[in-house]
Amino acid sequence: MKSFACVFPGQGSQAVGMLDGWGAHPAVTQTLREASDALGEDLGRLIQEGPKEALARTTNTQPVMLVAGVAAWRVWCSEGGAAPLAVAGHSLGEYSALVAAGVLTLAQAVPLVRLRAAAMQAAVPLGVGAMAAILGLDASRVIAGCAEALASFGAGTPEVVEAVNFNDPVQTVIAGTRAGVDRACEILRAAGAKRALPLPVSAPFHSSLMRPAAEKLRLALADVALAPPQIAVVNNVDVAVQQDAQAIRDALYRQAFCPVRWVECVRALQARGASHLVEMGPGKVLTGLTRRIDPALCGAALFDPATLAETRELLT
Repeated sequence: MKSFACVFPGQGSQAVGMLDGWGAHPAVTQTLREASDALGEDLGRLIQEGPKEALARTTNTQPVMLVAGVAAWRVWCSEGGAAPLAVAGHSLGEYSALVAAGVLTLAQAVPLVRLRAAAMQAAVPLGVGAMAAILGLDASRVIAGCAEALASFGAGTPEVVEAVNFNDPVQTVIAGTRAGVDRACEILRAAGAKRALPLPVSAPFHSSLMRPAAEKLRLALADVALAPPQIAVVNNVDVAVQQDAQAIRDALYRQAFCPVRWVECVRALQARGASHLVEMGPGKVLTGLTRRIDPALCGAALFDPATLAETRELLT
């Protein structure tokens, strides 16, 4: 078996019917039952029937993506899949990684991410915040462009714009107030960005504007009992592996208003010996990022029986 790590996607990979490929696989059925019981609503029906607009609401997206990632992980385990060297998750996906590592139960994680989503949505009024993906520029130039945009508003400005997702070497997401993000996009286009794409999101995730949401999350996390990780989890905020429960809580709290350092997370998994990264959950977003971060790393997406078979073959 080749050395591998598992990674879990976050918001943006959801789709109506995203678990249909698994059919009535017992591991998926049980995962949906547990999650639905924990929330008191039928998540399986929401995933299967949508509509798309309902699935895209942050308060729904975060629980269903958690469930989809955990379902893929449980299928892998139930089918005799080997344990990975480590796990990591992109933004929300870190909660799926923590469930996979045994730190959180699914019943704990589902209401926690629902609260996280609601707090994030409430932190900034609709229309005030914005996010944009900057393509074709080095991350350091994006950071400098955000600083230039803020400086253009003058001292004491209430505007905010920050680099918040370091997805691959030339793809960085920025977030903040709408005016701040718009100004930064203008500056970064002029600086040579291939594209500066506004993202259809409801809040400026991972920016400092999310601090009020993080405080609500911190209070909720204080009441959640965390178990010692059974698998190393590389976190987003420090690119570190924590064993202490309070350190894990603190990292999740800070993750809400600090950047997702995904490029560094992938390189940390590689440094631990992983030659392959298996994306557990719908879509192939992280698999594409893996290829762009380091072509020497082999990425695979696992989201139905066919990709399960392909992953088995790849790792053998």
